[in-house]
Amino acid sequence: MRLTFNRMLQLLVILSIIFVLYIIILNYKYPYVGARIIETNNEEMLISEIEPKTWAEKVGIHVGDKIVEINNKDPQLHNPAVSHGLLEQINSVKVLKTNGITKEYIVPSTLFSNQVLFMIIIPLTVLALCLFSIYFINKSNKETNQRSAHLLILFLLIVAMAYLSASGSSRGDLLSRYVNIALFTLVPVSYLHFIYQYFKELGKELFRFSYIIFGYMLVFINILAELVHNFWGMTIISNKLLTLVSFLILLILTFSLKFSGLRKIRYSEQAYLVKILIVTNVLAFTPFLLFYVIPYVIFQKYVFSPIFLSAFLLLIPFSLVYQFLVTKIYDIEFLLGRLKYYSILAIIPTLIMVMIMFTLKESNPTFYSVQLFVYIYLAMVFIFYVKEVLDDRFRLKRFSEKYNYQDSIFKYTQSIRKASNLEQVIAELKQVIVDVLHVSKAYFIELDKVKNITSVDPLAKEPNYRSYLKEIKEASNEIGKIVEIDKGFVINIGVTDNKSYVLVCLSILNTPKLTRDEVSWLKTLSFYTNVSLENFLKIDELMQHLQKVETETEGGKPDWLNKILFSIEEKQRSHLAKEIHDSVLQDLVSLKRQCELAMSEEDADVLKKQLQSINSSMTKVIKETRETCQELRPQLLYDLGLVKALNKLIMQYQDIVSFDIRLNTGNINASLDLDTQLNIYRIVQELLINAHKHSEATNVVIILVFIKDKIVLHYEDDGIGFNYEEIGDQKERTGLSGISERVKALKGSFLIETSRENGLKIDIEI
Repeated sequence: MRLTFNRMLQLLVILSIIFVLYIIILNYKYPYVGARIIETNNEEMLISEIEPKTWAEKVGIHVGDKIVEINNKDPQLHNPAVSHGLLEQINSVKVLKTNGITKEYIVPSTLFSNQVLFMIIIPLTVLALCLFSIYFINKSNKETNQRSAHLLILFLLIVAMAYLSASGSSRGDLLSRYVNIALFTLVPVSYLHFIYQYFKELGKELFRFSYIIFGYMLVFINILAELVHNFWGMTIISNKLLTLVSFLILLILTFSLKFSGLRKIRYSEQAYLVKILIVTNVLAFTPFLLFYVIPYVIFQKYVFSPIFLSAFLLLIPFSLVYQFLVTKIYDIEFLLGRLKYYSILAIIPTLIMVMIMFTLKESNPTFYSVQLFVYIYLAMVFIFYVKEVLDDRFRLKRFSEKYNYQDSIFKYTQSIRKASNLEQVIAELKQVIVDVLHVSKAYFIELDKVKNITSVDPLAKEPNYRSYLKEIKEASNEIGKIVEIDKGFVINIGVTDNKSYVLVCLSILNTPKLTRDEVSWLKTLSFYTNVSLENFLKIDELMQHLQKVETETEGGKPDWLNKILFSIEEKQRSHLAKEIHDSVLQDLVSLKRQCELAMSEEDADVLKKQLQSINSSMTKVIKETRETCQELRPQLLYDLGLVKALNKLIMQYQDIVSFDIRLNTGNINASLDLDTQLNIYRIVQELLINAHKHSEATNVVIILVFIKDKIVLHYEDDGIGFNYEEIGDQKERTGLSGISERVKALKGSFLIETSRENGLKIDIEI
């Protein structure tokens, strides 16, 4: 099979080279004219379309001119004009101008024209890159002899030759037209066939083979339609329209199947490859689809010339060549994230510039170019300024973390502030490195003074790091030391008197050398981590010291520590017991009595009503128990933050109190540490409890804002108020003592303004 395919490949390459020579000769003999013809009912041929920047436009041929002769013969004898409506393959043309003057034009035979770049140079470049890729694919497939590699080779040849044949097809050449129709429609089908076979060899079926059969049937239908048109003159619909509609259907089918297939394997290693294939092909075919195929199918007009748009096909072989040269696939997540980010960001500036251009063009001033330059310059200054503001405002919510060195350091420092142990710091460090660099996994390793491994990341298996022992020991010498390896790097993130801490960062593929920016960024991260590491080690030493004190006091804790712990524990127990006794326990006793009455009841209707009452009471108990749990640990605060938790709290209280509550959270910063958020939540909760029990208010206002680096909490109600100096021991009962202690713990200030019958105002600054 391998010999058969190799021979077939050699034959195809030889045929491709022959066809290339044929296209070059065709281009030399018949330069591209760029004019289309329409035949009237009187069998007259008129110019219907002139392509911009072509020979026809340059020499002054216009739409509406009548064709008198082509190559000194009757236009009805010229096949490209009659069969395809093209003024191509001509040496001379005689036209009757709309002003009544007959003029003859001689077409020069030359390879050098404005169209040569898109018709010869770029297609030949695509072919060269495809052949280069084919060489490497075939070479690497000699041992495994996989059919998917053969299909990929055929796909690359089809792409290159489809692009080349378009040059001859646009001139009305019959051979080029057949080749182009067949290969053009085969492009998405062959690609789909390759994807299907590749994953089939991996034991995964992304979609059914029937889709590929459908694709080949469409290719056959297009070839058949062209044969019928050329030999029998029968045409149901325009062959060009049929080809473009078929191509559109096949491309949509291809993208749909790839996206659905990606969902099936999104957690496998192959998901990365599928993303690359999707992005490469979307970028290569989307311009052609959006600006030529779809407009032509709907309006029979196009936005950009297909010759220009086809140049994007360079992306397909270029992406493969890039992989072969650097032994590494470019980072698709970064490309996707940046593409979304800049695509959204560019919408409004684009609209603004288009409006400016239209406005200036309509006014048609003498200094149009000067005015256009000034407006665009000011618009670009404004755009860059707004982008900088947006980047700074939403730096924690960027589309992609890749290469965002400064923002990632900011995010990392914010996250390690909330860490409560060394494991959390290491987890955050590993995550930020994986997010920003070409790294898929990171493993934490500890070494002792003599460079022996004492502890290994539980996620790491011996094969993950065993082959890099030399580099791990080398990196353990100093903080920030980086040793690069074939699939990543090793970095020292901390050193103490007795230990070194190293991170082994690995990628799936071979990675290029780290840039200076990446090295600098990694060293900065390692120094930040080392500071956190030293702090946690000091905390560990303190805990060990406390344990030592405990041991020295005959197995017990120090008296002062016992006193604090017992006081906190008893206070919490007392509060919880009171809550359960006053609510849930009383309701359960009532439910038990109702059940006893129901058991002695003989009337079915009365029994049903009693059961309904019991059910309603049980629902109430469940609700009160849930509210008690919510007060003990507000889960919403941990999941969604302070603002959401406060809104939920207000909604709960609004259902049970008689007064109206208004909450304004203003511009409160979402990056507050969890301890501060929890204390603010408890303060607001205590204020609401106090208002419910004592205030007799009709309106309560709570404002929480962030002013000049301070959190300001303002509470106000129109209740009965009280004389603050006279309440004495009642401070504990009214909850003010607890609020005062919490404010002190947060190093804030606490101001109360109240008097009898004048309500209550409390201002807290943290």
